[in-house]
Amino acid sequence: MWIMWLIIIILLTILEVITINLVSVWFIISAIVSLFMSFVVDSFYIEFAIFVCLGLVLMLLTRPYLVKKLSKKKVSTNLDRVIGMEGIVTEEITKFKIGEVKVDGKKWSAISDEKISVGTTVFVESIDGVKLVVRKVSVK
Repeated sequence: MWIMWLIIIILLTILEVITINLVSVWFIISAIVSLFMSFVVDSFYIEFAIFVCLGLVLMLLTRPYLVKKLSKKKVSTNLDRVIGMEGIVTEEITKFKIGEVKVDGKKWSAISDEKISVGTTVFVESIDGVKLVVRKVSVK
């Protein structure tokens, strides 16, 4: 019976390496325990019950912690805070010419898909490299 558990361990390890989503790592551990149990216990049903129960318990107890620890957190920078702000165009922006916008008291290079003339209020949609991507603020 131990050969079957060894094959299961190898297959689950390959699956974990391919997916990288912490899907089968707990069942690899429980298969290792079942492998050792196969030398002591002669019943496949007991070995399989240990495999399933231990795998589920390990997954339920440790997965949330590991996912939280291994997930990459987005680090906000000072640059990110201008997204969503409004600014004033200080140099004309066209589709093919980088202009300038004053946002939060600072001047930034800005681009847009439309022509925006000096003095127009714009909304900062995103950042592309070191340039703000802006659009005209619609008048209500």
